[in-house]
Amino acid sequence: MKGFILLFLGIRHHHAAFGGDHYIQYMYGCSWDDETGEADGFRQLGYDGEDFLVYDMKRFTWIAPKQQAVFTQHKWNSDQAGLVFWKNYISQTCIDWLKKYLDYGKSTLMRTVSPSVSLILKTPSSLVTCHATGFYPSGVMVFWQKDGQEQHEDVEHGETLPNNDGTFQKSTHLTVTPEEWKNNKYQCVVQVTGIKEDFIMVLTESEIKTNWVRVITDDPAHNIVPHIGVVLAVLAIICCCWVCHWKKKQSEKCELTGTTLERVS
Repeated sequence: MKGFILLFLGIRHHHAAFGGDHYIQYMYGCSWDDETGEADGFRQLGYDGEDFLVYDMKRFTWIAPKQQAVFTQHKWNSDQAGLVFWKNYISQTCIDWLKKYLDYGKSTLMRTVSPSVSLILKTPSSLVTCHATGFYPSGVMVFWQKDGQEQHEDVEHGETLPNNDGTFQKSTHLTVTPEEWKNNKYQCVVQVTGIKEDFIMVLTESEIKTNWVRVITDDPAHNIVPHIGVVLAVLAIICCCWVCHWKKKQSEKCELTGTTLERVS
C-alpha cells in the first residue's frame, strides 16, 4: 500500500510595481511505500503558475528555475537551521504522520467486498450480460473468455457505477448465439482490486437468469407448455359458445310454451 500527503496553499497579493494582482503557490508533501520502504518528498514555491523555487530532496538545498528567484535561493540556502528543519520534517516527521493516517484509515482504505456475479438474458436475443455488483473497491475487470482465451470480439464493456451502499457494479455484454455457447465453453471472469481470487461464472442454461424460457432450450418438455395453454384457451371458448347457445335455446322454448298457454286460455 502506498501513501501520499500533499499540502497546497495559494495566496493572491497585489503588487502595483509588477502590474496588479499576482499569485503565490506553496506546496509540499511526502510519499511512502510500505512494501519497499521507499520514501520521498518535495517542497516548492510557484509564482503565477510557474515554478519559482524547488527544494532538492537529494541534496537538501533550494534550486532557482528562474533568474528572478536566485536572490531568494541564496538567502534560504544560507539559513542552515531552516535547511535542517525541512530536511527532518519531510524525510521523517511527514512520513511518521503519513503512517499514522494510513493506520487510522486502514479499515476503510484496505476494505474489500466480494462481488455477486450473474448471467442475465433479458430478451430472446443473442445478447448475454455478465453483471457484477456489490464489490469494493471500485477497481474491477469484467471480461468474457471462450475456451480459456479472452474474448474481444462482440463484447461491449459498461461503466463502473456506484451503488447506494457505497459498493459498485459493472456489466459486460457478449453477443453470442445459444448454439455457439452450447458448443464452446464461454465464461465470465471478474477480478476486483485487492482480492486475489477470480470470480468465474460459466455460461450454461442453469446459470442464466431470464424470463424467456424457449430461447435457452430445445427440450420439447419446455416447449409443450405454451401449446397446452393454447389448447385450454380454445376449449374454454368452445365451452362458452356452447353454454350461450344452450341458454338461447332454453329461452326460445320458454317463450313458445308461454304463447301456447295464452291461446288455450
